[in-house]
Amino acid sequence: MMAADRQPLLRVEGLKVYFRTANNPIRAVDGADFTIREGETVALVGESGCGKSVTALALARLLPHAGYVAGGRIQLGDSDILALRESDLRAIRGSDLSYVFQEPATSLNPVFRVGFQIREALRLHRRDVNAREEAERLLQLVGIPDPAHRLDAYPHQLSGGMQQRVMMAMALACRPRLLVADEPTTALDVTIQAQILDLLQDLQRQLGMAILLITHNLGLVAGVADRVNVMYAGRIVESGPVEPVLRRPLHPYTQGLLAAVPRLNTAAGRLTGIRGTVPSPQCLPPGCPFHPRCDRADDLCRRLAPETTETDEPGRSVRCHYWKPKT
Repeated sequence: MMAADRQPLLRVEGLKVYFRTANNPIRAVDGADFTIREGETVALVGESGCGKSVTALALARLLPHAGYVAGGRIQLGDSDILALRESDLRAIRGSDLSYVFQEPATSLNPVFRVGFQIREALRLHRRDVNAREEAERLLQLVGIPDPAHRLDAYPHQLSGGMQQRVMMAMALACRPRLLVADEPTTALDVTIQAQILDLLQDLQRQLGMAILLITHNLGLVAGVADRVNVMYAGRIVESGPVEPVLRRPLHPYTQGLLAAVPRLNTAAGRLTGIRGTVPSPQCLPPGCPFHPRCDRADDLCRRLAPETTETDEPGRSVRCHYWKPKT
C-alpha cells in the first residue's frame, strides 16, 4: 500500500505551544500543521531551537511545568489528545504512542537494572504476558546479544549503542502505533547511527508502526523517511514527500540546510552555512522569522509573515513569499 493510500493516524492542526514567563509568554511552537499516516515515517527537521522537541512532547502532553498548549488540535486515531483526562492519557502513553529520546544515558534510570525498567512498562500495559520472558524477547528483537544476561545489567554497564537499543525495547514493549524518535542517534558514533536507523526500519516493517523522526540533519532522512516537514522558529516552512523536497527545495531555509550537508561525490571545499542563528522565541523578528538570515529577503518579508501555500505538486506546501523559481 502506498503511503498516500494509508489512513491518517496522527493529525496536528494549528498547534501552538507557549511557555509562561513573568512577562509575555514564549511562543515555542506557533501554528504547526502535519499529518502522519499508518505505517509511514515522517521526519521533522530543523536546527536546535526550532521547536521540534517541544512539538513532540506536546503530542502526549508531556510538556514541562511552564509549558502549555495555547491552541490547535492533536488527533491520534479516534482520540482528541487535548480533551483527554490525565487517566486516559496514561493509557495512551506507551501503548499507542511511545518515545525514544536522545542521549539514552540520561533517559535510563541508573539505579535500576534494564530488565526492571522494561518490565515496568509491561506491568502497566500488558499484564497478560510473562514480563521477564517478554523483556528478554524485546532485547533480542532490538539486536542485543545474550539478552537473558543483559536484563540484569545496569545502564552504565552497556555501551551507548546498547543503551539506545534498550530505550527502543522499552518504547516497543507495548506495541505502539506511533513511535516518536527524537534525535535517536545524536550521541552515537557514525557506525552505530547507521545500525540504529536500520533497526528502526526493520522494526517498523515487522510491527507496522508509524514513526515520527526528529532530527537536525536533512541528509539523514533521505533513505529513511516517506515525507518531511521542515520547521523554523516554531512553524512548518516546507512540507512534502522526501524525494522532491530534497531534490528541489523551495524554501531558502531548506536550501540552506541541504547546502550544509557534506557530499562525498563532489570536490572537497568549504561547506556553505546559513549565516546567523535561530532567533529566540522571546524576540522573533517581525514579518518572516527567517528574513534576517535570508539572501532573498526584501521589505515585504520584513513586514509580513507569509502564509502556507499549497504548490502544484501533490502533497507539497511552502511558507515563503518568493518560493517560485525565477523563469
